[in-house]
Amino acid sequence: MSGRGKTARKKGVSRSAKAGLQFPVGRIARYLKAGKYATRVGAGAPVYLAAVMEYLAAEVLELAGNASRDNKKTRIIPRHIQLAIRNDEELSKLLGRVTIAAGGVLPNIHSVLLPKKSATGKKGEAEA
Repeated sequence: MSGRGKTARKKGVSRSAKAGLQFPVGRIARYLKAGKYATRVGAGAPVYLAAVMEYLAAEVLELAGNASRDNKKTRIIPRHIQLAIRNDEELSKLLGRVTIAAGGVLPNIHSVLLPKKSATGKKGEAEA
């Protein structure tokens, strides 16, 4: 048994670090396998899925951060996430059927409810 176990082992490098991601590739791989979405899961699938999820999260957080700064706040709340998603055309389409708790609605006043543009009430000007 002499000499056995004396060599220093290298520290393992996570798949997230190898891919340059923040989202956990290993955990996503585990969820894909446990979810029985397919009989087998390729090596690249969890990396790709983690990258897509990280990109979407970064996009939403950036827009929500801008919305919070516009409202002179330093903390992102659900209202800021709602405003960020609904004001972005692609994110709004992706998350169209999603309800965000405490998100509220976009500020909107229907054009019929707005006051008339001219006080004279001439027929030609009111319709134009």
